[in-house]
Amino acid sequence: MTKKAYWINTFRSIKDEDKLAEYVELAGSVMTDWGGRFLARGEPHRVFEAGVMARTVIIEFESVEKAVGAYESPAYQRALRALDNGAERDIRIIEEV
Repeated sequence: MTKKAYWINTFRSIKDEDKLAEYVELAGSVMTDWGGRFLARGEPHRVFEAGVMARTVIIEFESVEKAVGAYESPAYQRALRALDNGAERDIRIIEEV
């Protein structure tokens, strides 16, 4: 049985809201085209310990391969070029337990 994967994207800083808006428009459809389902996005209500108050997005995929495929796809790479240096992010893909 294939385990689900979760794409966790944390925005450490947003430098250009216009570039971010263009990225969001392009990247959203890539995620859904690859079977991604947005579970949560926005600012944390609270952070604890070494937590950072940063916009976070969590997307569920059918598998790690689907999540990585979405990231490596030409369409997502176009979204990244549109984002350019408009935000500093931390992206990780993890597999369910």
